[in-house]
Amino acid sequence: MLERRTRATILQLKEKGLGTRAIARTLSLSRGAVKKVIAQGSEEPVSMARPSSLTDLLPEILELKGRCRDNLVRVHEELAASGAKISYPALTAFVRSRSPEVAIPAGRYHFAPGKEIQHDTSPHDALVGERTWRLQTASAVLCHSRMLFFQCYLRFTRFEAKVFLTAALRFFDGVTERVMVDNTSVIRGEGTGAEMRPAPEMAAFSERLGFVFVAHELGDVNRSARVERPFSHIEGNFLNGRSFTDLRHLNREALAWCQKVNATTKRHLHASPRELYIQEKPHLRPLPLHIPEPERIETRTVDVEGFVCVDTNRYSAPADWIHRQVQVRIGADRVEIDKGPKTVVHERVLLPQGQRSQLPEHRRPYGEKARVMRQLDEERALVAVLPGVSSYLSALKKSSRTAPRLLLLRRLLRMAREYPHEALLPALDVAMRYGLFDLDRLERMVLERIKTDYFRIQENDDE
Repeated sequence: MLERRTRATILQLKEKGLGTRAIARTLSLSRGAVKKVIAQGSEEPVSMARPSSLTDLLPEILELKGRCRDNLVRVHEELAASGAKISYPALTAFVRSRSPEVAIPAGRYHFAPGKEIQHDTSPHDALVGERTWRLQTASAVLCHSRMLFFQCYLRFTRFEAKVFLTAALRFFDGVTERVMVDNTSVIRGEGTGAEMRPAPEMAAFSERLGFVFVAHELGDVNRSARVERPFSHIEGNFLNGRSFTDLRHLNREALAWCQKVNATTKRHLHASPRELYIQEKPHLRPLPLHIPEPERIETRTVDVEGFVCVDTNRYSAPADWIHRQVQVRIGADRVEIDKGPKTVVHERVLLPQGQRSQLPEHRRPYGEKARVMRQLDEERALVAVLPGVSSYLSALKKSSRTAPRLLLLRRLLRMAREYPHEALLPALDVAMRYGLFDLDRLERMVLERIKTDYFRIQENDDE
């Protein structure tokens, strides 16, 4: 097909009176081609579209395309199975020529220093311990300098979002005017795009750190290209071929990898992100003097084994907290269990799940279980013999930091079996009224009451 310029030259030479042979010789063309252009009399090339051999198969192709969810590889396999002889490139070219979709040019955005951080998450598989886990990779990028920071989490809720953004701003050592996010419900309270308003919890968090959350319009993926592009590099370079002992080890390696990548010169920037960051740093807002650590507060009941459950992991508590409600403060790296003025601190277990964290002081000594069972048996026997002893026994437990010893229970049981209850119960009432828990003194009080009933007092002969 002759191009437009050549066709215009042929028509101009024809108007000057040159013949077909002279025009063909001058332009090194065939006389047949010159004759066709002169006969058409137009500079516009005539389309030479040939009918495709796949036109008859168009209904079947469209049906398979919908059934196979636009997977042309599967469409080609189904066509081949039905006996159609067609190559895969011919099929893709045919479908592309019939597609009504119009390509939209990609946009380009310029960001001034200190204006924006882009934040997003993406699921990736990582080998942690002895198995592969599906983790949520959270990433943040300074849009002007392309400084990258990312961490991985087992899940990504508003608590993890606050933990990550706090760590990211500390890594960048400054705050930008806005943080661009997608329309995720983790940040969003209502609305989308320019109408997005963050949830009250996240709005208070951003106000405390000195920035605002903004969201791009639905489907405008180019708006968040700064943070979307590094995800393939993280998956193909950092996570590819590496294994980690636990999630903390993974995040430590991720921080070191970010330092290495940020110091690498980028060809399209003609500099490294670290060098551009030096220019951007004066434009960042300073961090607040105090940044509170994000934490999640929940209420739990200590179970019969002396543990509380947090995110499928169990953390030990003192034995006297069993069946008591406690307040659990869950931070990024630790779990605090509060019961009044007392606090128990555990290192938070991230991966693997279903683990037990027991502090040495919460481990039951050898034979403790048998001793406690014997103590319970003595308590039940004591209550059965002397039902009125329950209130005194409860007060005796509260008066001491630890439960009464087995010997004390046995001595009370002996007294209940040997002394009359008419004398023992009033003595217990007096002891409880005045807070007397010395069993020697209690026994003397009982003996004073029964000395004239069971013992004969010898009189002095002289008297």
